[in-house]
Parts: sequence; C-alpha cells; structure tokens
Amino acid sequence: MKPNGCMNRILLVDLSRSVSRPVSVPQKLQEDFVGGKGFGAKLLYDLVPQGADPLGPDNVLMFFTGPLTATPAPSMRACVVTKSPLTGLFLDAYFGGRFGPEIKYAGYDGLIITGRAENPVIVSIRDDNIEFIPADDVWGMDALSANAKVKQKLGAEDARVATIGQAGENLVRFSLICCEPNRQAGRGGAGAVMGSKNLKAIAVQGSQLVRVNDPEAFEAACGQALEEIAQSEACEALTQSGTSYAVPWSNAVGTLPVRNHYYSDYDKADRLGDIGQAKHLFLGKAACQGCPIRCSQMGAIRTGKYAHRITDIVEYESAALMGSNLEIDDVRAVAHLVKLCDAYGLDSMSTGGVLAFAFEVIEKGLIIPPPPDLPLKFGSPEGAEWLIRSIALNENEMGSLLGQGVKRASEKIGQGSDAFALHVKGMEIPGFSPRGTPGMGLAYMTADRGACHQRGFMVGFEVGGELYNGKPVDNYGLDQKAEILIEQQNYLSGLDILVKCDFGAFGITAQCYAQLFTAATGREVDASFFNNIGERIWNQIRLFNLREGMDIKDERLPRRFVEEPLTRGPHEGRCISESDMAFMLTDYYRLRGWSPKGRPSNEKQKELGLDPQPQYRFNKEI
Repeated sequence: MKPNGCMNRILLVDLSRSVSRPVSVPQKLQEDFVGGKGFGAKLLYDLVPQGADPLGPDNVLMFFTGPLTATPAPSMRACVVTKSPLTGLFLDAYFGGRFGPEIKYAGYDGLIITGRAENPVIVSIRDDNIEFIPADDVWGMDALSANAKVKQKLGAEDARVATIGQAGENLVRFSLICCEPNRQAGRGGAGAVMGSKNLKAIAVQGSQLVRVNDPEAFEAACGQALEEIAQSEACEALTQSGTSYAVPWSNAVGTLPVRNHYYSDYDKADRLGDIGQAKHLFLGKAACQGCPIRCSQMGAIRTGKYAHRITDIVEYESAALMGSNLEIDDVRAVAHLVKLCDAYGLDSMSTGGVLAFAFEVIEKGLIIPPPPDLPLKFGSPEGAEWLIRSIALNENEMGSLLGQGVKRASEKIGQGSDAFALHVKGMEIPGFSPRGTPGMGLAYMTADRGACHQRGFMVGFEVGGELYNGKPVDNYGLDQKAEILIEQQNYLSGLDILVKCDFGAFGITAQCYAQLFTAATGREVDASFFNNIGERIWNQIRLFNLREGMDIKDERLPRRFVEEPLTRGPHEGRCISESDMAFMLTDYYRLRGWSPKGRPSNEKQKELGLDPQPQYRFNKEI
C-alpha cells in the first residue's frame, strides 16, 4: 500500500480479559469516513448496542487521529469518541498536545477500548507491545499528579499519557480526560467512561514514521497553510493572547454570560480578559506539536491569595463560565478554580454552569446549603472551591447531586428549578449567551453532542460582522439562520476527519485543507469534499442519537432564554420565543432533508450512502 498519512490499523483493547490486538482499517470505512470524527460517528453506531449504559462495559471509549495528525500540517489534533454519560448521546471531545501524534507513532490510527477491568489498570502501549499494569497506587490521585506518577512507574519519561482525576473515578458525568497537562478532552463526561472501566491511564510510546503520499506536494501545501495562518488577523490575535481577548469582545456584543446567564454584559469583563490575564498571569507562550499559533499563555499567579500557582491561559469559555457567570471578577481566583478542575478532572465549562445553577438554587431557597457558614453564593471563590471539591470527590449529598449535571440535579430538586437549569439535551450551555443571537440558539438546539458552540459559531455572523455570501447577516432575523448553520455544521464536521484545530481553521482555507489532504492521502479532492463528507457524518450521528432515544422535544433552549427577556445590555428586551424556535427548527429540518420529526429520510440516507445496519463489529472478535 502506498503511504497515505495513516497507519491503517486500529488497536482493540478488551479490559475485561486484558487482551488486545490490532485490526486493519477496512477500506470502505476509510473511504466513507476517513478518520477522526468520521471514524467515531460510524463506529460508535456499529459497536455500541442500542440502549447501552454509558457507564457500563458495553460502551466503548475510542481515541482517533486523522490523516494529518502527526504530520507537519499545522494545527492538528485528535479526538475521543464515546456515548456520553451526561447526555446519553454521541460525544466527541478534542484535544491538542502530543498524545494524539504518539498514537500514530505507535503504529495506530486509533484505540478502541471495551469492557471493564476488574481492578484499576494502566494500559501501556509501546508500538506492538501492550501491557496491562495494576494502577492501585495511582488510583485516587489527581490527573496531573497521576500523569507524572505513571511515567515514573513505567520508567518512561518520554511517554505520552492520558489520565483521569478523582472526578472520573467517582463517575462525575462531566469529568474529562487529561491528555497531558493543559490538553484536555473536556466536554460530555468521557472521563467518567474511562473511570467506569477502571482505566486510570493510557501511556503511549511509538517509534514509527508517518509517511504521506506525495512529500513534495505536501511540503508545498504545508507552506501555503503556514502562510494563510500568518496572514490571518484572528490567528494573530490568538498568538498574542489566546482566546482571552474574546472576553471583552463578547461583553461588548452582548453575549457574555453573567449570573447564570441572567445578564449578558459585565462591567468588570476587562479584569477577566487579556488585559487582566496579562497583568496577573502571562509569562510565556507554548504550542501544540507543529502549531505556529502558540495560543497557550503559560505563566503563574504572581500576587494575592493564590500566588505562586503555575497556570496556563484561562480560555474564554472558562473565564466566562467560571468568572462572569459566577460573578467572580478576580482572574487570579478564576485561574485557581480552573486549575482545580484540571487537577480533579472536571470540565470547567460544565462546572461553571453547574456552580451557577447551584448558587441560584441556594439563593432562591430551594435547598439548604451545607455548611451554613460557607458563602455558597455568586461572587464567592471560596464557595465555588468548596463545591468543586464536593463534586469531584463525591464528599457529600450536594456534591453527589451536582455531579449529575444541571439537568438531573434540576429534575431531583424540582420546585421550578428547570427555569434556570441551563442545558440542551443535558449538556450545560457554553459561554455565549444567545438571547440576542437566535442563530446561535439554533446551533445549541441542533448540535450533535448537546449545547455546543463549536458546531457552528453563528455569533460571528450575527454580531461579529462576518459576511455570508458577501453580505451582512440580519442579527435578529430568522430566515437565513438554518441555511448558514447547516453549511457550518457540515464543513466543520468534515474538517474533523483530519483532525483540525479550530484555531488553525480561522486562517487555513478549505482549498488549502483539500491540498493537504490530497498530498497526504493520494485521494484527489477539492474544497467541496469537506462539506459533502461532513453531511454524511452529521446524518450518521443523527441516526445514532435518534436510536438512543433523542426526540425533537429535546431540541429546545432552556426556559430562561425563552421566557425571560434581557433587562439590560445591547440586546435589552430580547429573548428567543417558542415561535422563533419552531420556525428555525422547521426550516432546519426541511433544509437537512429530514422529516418534520427530525429524522433523516430514507432518500437522504440512500443519497449519503448510510446503512442503518451495523457494518463493522470487529470489537466482538477480539
């Protein structure tokens, strides 16, 4: 076989029997779904039995690379795919750093992990040498300490290690996987899936080369990609300050969440953004493998109560949801709270939503907070820290309740708390408040993994000045929103077969990605390829979610965004009404070629070459 940027093998690991074996990637799977999110979309449907418990042994935990991962192509990543314990639906979570490339250096395009180990275990992968090593002495450690301990235990300082913290061990439904420090597969609870399998860590070391089909053409395409990144103002802003610059911007355009999304503007936003972080945190820059953007702003908290703690940048989403959304304006405190989340293995986005919900529940007197002398309220870093620890360590009744996420917590509390339990399909709302941006609301409603801002960033069109077909987009209008969003969803899903970083995609054009793909794989494609394969992936995931019980009644915004117009800020008086949601969803389903109940028609499935029957069941043969 000619080189194609891939290793053309997947490693199957059965934890129940402590056995493993490599399998060849079926040619049709590679042709139809390529890698990354594409592999995840198809194989989750095929390998996970209908109705399987996300925290049971029948769920699979998969790590996938793409044909450009571990090559000189700039700004590439890898992904985790599983059935989410937070939503019960499809979950893909992305991470940068060096863990993904190391999977390919070990000779694999992905890892598929099944079953459940009887006792805590580390899976060590050194090319074709796979070992199952007891992890009793690592279990109970935080994710960052466990990373170092695993390397020491294996005598492998150069290994790339993915770990979970105590939150994953305790099956917190929004726990994450730490894929080396500062690089997390964050959303949706993949850490709990790893914990449910008694899998504390995966250590990977590889010695193989990743070869592309046409090295000369690939080098030229990489040069073009680097030039496009260098010319991008958005990429330049990320180099200067990461996503922290978006905090004051989001505040100015009226999308910054404040006080559990009650408001969408904050007079102390600058303290949380690039100005505040540069003053208190930033010291130097760091980058993922092969990325010229260098968005990480490494540093330390230099003054105050939390001084001397090492920190990476506080990304926009964390600054918004753990900062303004909790009315905590000291970025040093926010950095401390986010570092706690990283150590315990909690998604800081969902954690920010859960804490804001808890503060509002307590403020309204719907539950009595223990202990009574602790300030569990908006503006309290001490209260937030206590709740984070309670959730991650499952230390008390409140921690156990909140560790289920806002949807389940609200269902147990009742008393009208669903009015401010902010989620879609069980996943907490991201850091862009949508009442002034109805297209962003539609993006949250229809995203494949629950509320997500990475499946179509409509804010850019609605308040960011981005043009669509060369024309401005009507901010509050509804007519074009489904059309724009579908194009975004398809294109971004298509790029996630590579697996691209969102930040690199701010600069690299579709044509350049096509050149990179063609030179790497030998498969001639043009820019339209990503939209076409992205549509196939989106519909494949839709079939999985419908099979697992999703209903169109789940595709709606929380009551706060529908029933409570904003009382101040740029979008004062605005909400997204029931009729707004109905109009946009009807238009969306129609343009997708789906039924009024949101199901891909038989014609659409046939057009996209989707088979409703599982085709790949090789995990049963291990």
